[in-house]
Amino acid sequence: MRRIIDLCKRVPLLPITIISALPIALLWGFRPWGHSLGSLNPSLGQYIIIALVAYTVVDTIIGMVDDLRHGHVGVDILAVIAILSTVAVGEYWAAWTVVLMVWSGEAIEEYAQSKAESNLTALIKAAPQTAHVAALPGVGSAAGRAQHSENGFHKTADATSADRADDSHTSTAPETDDGNVHFRTIPVEEVKLDDVLTVLPGETVPVDGVLMSGQATLDLSNINGEPVPREVFAGARVMSGAVNGSTAFTMRATQLSHDSQYQRILELVASAQNSRATVVKTADILAVPFTVISLIIACVAWGVSGVPTRFAQVLVLATPCPLLIAAPVAYMAGTGRLAKAGILIKAQDILENLGRVSHIFFDKTGTLTVKQPQVVRVDLLPDAGAGIPMRVTEAGTVAMVGRPAGDAAVATANAGAAVVAGGSGADAAGTGADSAHARLDKDHILMLAGVVETYSVHILAKGIVKAGAAAIDRLHDRFDKGNRNCAQPATDPGHRRGDYPVVKNIHEDAGKGITGTVNGLDVSVGRFAYVTQGQVDAGLQPQSATPLDFFPDSRYGGLAPDEMATYVAVNGKLAARIVMKDIPRPNAKESLQRLRELGVGRLTMVTGDKEPSARIIADEVGISDVHSELLPEDKVNTVRSAAQDKVAPQPWWDRIIQKLVGESTTRPVSMMVGDGVNDAPVLAAADIGMAMTDGTTTAASESAQVVIMNDDIACVPKAIAIARRTKRVMLQAVIAGLSLAIVGMVCAAFNLIPAVVGAFLQELIDVVSILWALTALLDRE
Repeated sequence: MRRIIDLCKRVPLLPITIISALPIALLWGFRPWGHSLGSLNPSLGQYIIIALVAYTVVDTIIGMVDDLRHGHVGVDILAVIAILSTVAVGEYWAAWTVVLMVWSGEAIEEYAQSKAESNLTALIKAAPQTAHVAALPGVGSAAGRAQHSENGFHKTADATSADRADDSHTSTAPETDDGNVHFRTIPVEEVKLDDVLTVLPGETVPVDGVLMSGQATLDLSNINGEPVPREVFAGARVMSGAVNGSTAFTMRATQLSHDSQYQRILELVASAQNSRATVVKTADILAVPFTVISLIIACVAWGVSGVPTRFAQVLVLATPCPLLIAAPVAYMAGTGRLAKAGILIKAQDILENLGRVSHIFFDKTGTLTVKQPQVVRVDLLPDAGAGIPMRVTEAGTVAMVGRPAGDAAVATANAGAAVVAGGSGADAAGTGADSAHARLDKDHILMLAGVVETYSVHILAKGIVKAGAAAIDRLHDRFDKGNRNCAQPATDPGHRRGDYPVVKNIHEDAGKGITGTVNGLDVSVGRFAYVTQGQVDAGLQPQSATPLDFFPDSRYGGLAPDEMATYVAVNGKLAARIVMKDIPRPNAKESLQRLRELGVGRLTMVTGDKEPSARIIADEVGISDVHSELLPEDKVNTVRSAAQDKVAPQPWWDRIIQKLVGESTTRPVSMMVGDGVNDAPVLAAADIGMAMTDGTTTAASESAQVVIMNDDIACVPKAIAIARRTKRVMLQAVIAGLSLAIVGMVCAAFNLIPAVVGAFLQELIDVVSILWALTALLDRE
């Protein structure tokens, strides 16, 4: 009911026209003037119709002029002529019906446009409007700038203090003079860089920033369609548009509102809404000959029959709405369908061209493969951890020899990962004060390396961090199942889920590696020479030692062409190597097969990687055309040269369309799919540039016309499928609507359809074609 009321508010003449039917019927034969005013001599009820007709004609002409000013063809002249002709021949009820048709058509168009744009409108409505700026002493933009330490990391509180900070920001009242409220609410446009913001439960993050609280749970579905909320921790980036979970958190603003992630998404949405596809422009132009044909049929019917009413009967059925409304509604619906799938386009022309893609170029790293190399195995040295002495205290706990008791007490692992002792807890207790040696297994190596690499900016860091998080979960499971043979007391923090690691002394040497103290252990991760420097300095290995001296191929197997290794030392002694490789996305092969099913026959990989590595990935995902070891300019040349291959002659009718609307509808379309960052030149060189992001990078890439927000390669065939279905639905709606209109006009010319009935039939044709166009919103998959 609310939607109907809103629709009537937007189109007030619709309810007025409907309500007017009652006084028109009651006053149909009422002529208070008592004598004829002319040959027509309309009654008072008929004058009401004339008034409605006059207003409708004037409003329609004004609308036509406005359309022409904006470059759209205004062909509502058919409706104007139909209304005036019905009045001229005395068909007043037919005139009322046509007026009703005009305003109900306006209402249907409003509904159809709002329905087609619903997914896009939902994004716009979710835009943050306000922000809560912290109003505590020493907190703010000036204080924020002083919070940066020398090594570039933010100083953050521990979990307990962070929770207390969260609790202190749960007030939603405005700022008062008594100082009891700790934030003030301002428009999001007034947020300044380094402002400390409080985000309350259920609120939208106002601007991009860095999390200051210990942790937060964010719903990113508005940004990248991710269905499961993501848990982030202190120091993580938080993006505008994300919705907070059940706990308030504090953050520091790193971008202004107009530079934040969600604003860039809205710019893409606005660009798509304000654009018009080539086929829609073509439909506008085709409405002109349809108008001419309709007038010809009406004039012939009048001339042959000699009855002026036939002219009106034909024109009330002449509806160009399938062209003028159904076509743009279908494309707007398709744009909304793409947005719902996490795919944003910059213009509706892109939607049309997506359906004609015949050749797709893929970048390798980050597109066909995961964005960072992933851990495939850990090669553990036999004596890994043997240099970490442990002893059992009189209290039955285990401490590291040679370290202060405080260090031993805090030697906890992230979420329960601790150094495993040689025997069970009972065995250890039985040894009294005898020394034992810890033994590190692969999960402990991954945990320790992952914790340290969390602070690294190296390209390999994220893959190790991911593997470390998985190792932590496995260590959790072992502890939960009763495996308690850890080198630290079970009562210490770290053995249960949700605890934090104790990390100190982080130092990274760019291009070499990173070191830090994790749970009392000195951990080094990086190049072989970097992590073994301590052993060289201590005289435990020669300077000329190589990785093969520790990891011989005969025992551990050599590194494949697409593999790389990073090394881990614990307490100054080499313990393991972590082998990583660029692995294909799990659904890459399936997605490329789907593209072939859609008729995209040419799939090409372009990469700067070496030929052996590129071939391995290409074989795994099913690509035979590989161009490797390319510089950025080589990629551009490859895409441009491919566009010149096998170009079929342009049909004559397509040349006409190109002259009229400036765009060919048969030219082959190439598309480049990349990560939108280092692929910017080649994305611009292709007909369509498609950037794959996870919502944490700049969505509005200057070079990409299509942005995948959920970092899913399956969206590539999905985008093409949606584009093709959108065009198919549009053509079905247009052809069906025009065919029915032409059949109706012919029947009316032979006096088979009265004017009043014809007006209602015309409205029915409009409704059918528009509703059919809206089916582009449906997910047929």
